[in-house]
Amino acid sequence: MNKWGKNCFTPVAAVLIAAVALAGCGSPSGSPASETATTAKSVNLTGAGATFPAPLYTKWFDEYNKLTGVKVNYQPIGSGGGISQITEGTVDFGASDGIMSEAQVTKAESKSGPILHIPMASGCVAVIYNLAGIGSGQLRLSGDVLADIYLKKVVKWNDPAIAALNPDLKLPDAAIAVVFRSDGSGTSYIFTNYLSKLSQDWSSQVGNATSVKWPGDIGGQGNAGVAGQVQQIPNSIGYVEMAYAEQNKLAWARLKNAAGNFIEPSLEATTIAAEGVTLPDDMKVMLTNSANPDAYPIVGLTWILVYVNQKDKDKGEALTRMLWWAIHEGQQYTGPLSYGSLAAPAVLKAENAILSIKYQGQPLITR
Repeated sequence: MNKWGKNCFTPVAAVLIAAVALAGCGSPSGSPASETATTAKSVNLTGAGATFPAPLYTKWFDEYNKLTGVKVNYQPIGSGGGISQITEGTVDFGASDGIMSEAQVTKAESKSGPILHIPMASGCVAVIYNLAGIGSGQLRLSGDVLADIYLKKVVKWNDPAIAALNPDLKLPDAAIAVVFRSDGSGTSYIFTNYLSKLSQDWSSQVGNATSVKWPGDIGGQGNAGVAGQVQQIPNSIGYVEMAYAEQNKLAWARLKNAAGNFIEPSLEATTIAAEGVTLPDDMKVMLTNSANPDAYPIVGLTWILVYVNQKDKDKGEALTRMLWWAIHEGQQYTGPLSYGSLAAPAVLKAENAILSIKYQGQPLITR
């Protein structure tokens, strides 16, 4: 078990659900499966970005180093940081739980050409709270009320809007301490995407991005920072990747989904949220507010960001082979860490993206 604890990343059902049999099959010539430690040990790769997949990436890169000698230094600094660093060319790959904006893509591509979003897993965002006497899963919230809390329109826990959803709870007559991510964050991207779908006021006043102008109250650095703030501050509310809620034994809310059912964050409810999703070729798709009656509503993908045109042949080869290994042989490590493996449709699209990576116009690996 790693320091992040159990993770809520799950397969994207019907499209991304695990197909462990894929591991190691269909590899092109020169794929990571055939790479040896002797040929790769001198190559080092650097990456930075999302904290969501950090436990899985840590395991992958450790195992890949043992297999090939390639050292991958990944810094989980948040999706916004990952986008900034890949844009500036200070890392070999970025990682994000948020889709790059048109402005971000334009800036990156003006420097280094086309950039790819390669999906790795899906995950859920838990809404956490610190209320004396109210245990995990007892508090019910809807998306519009949650948006009004974060807009500072609903400012007390016993506000009629919250009370109407929780007729059996004795809610305190206390101010709500709202905790948000102070850094650029894919978790925030998924969270604000959900709020934007449920609240026109949120959509028009704040919007959907990795970094927004929060109406209040308290910022936390990273998922761990938000979890820590909520843990320490009575009557607070926040949002984190589910592993941080579990690790810190924080209570989470049941959220009203599109079908009107109140659902807790879980592996099953996250998996169900992705059923029926059509994956575009560029893999830029959001999974929030699923219509499935059993789905948890705040779910999203996480991507690795790489440039099509690599500037260093040796690093480019090492990067493409590592990514190929991750979506094939590396899938054997997803289950033990409570992550979902990629199923055939997602693997195929990820393969096509990796195969498009080039050095001086020539593909770095081929089938």
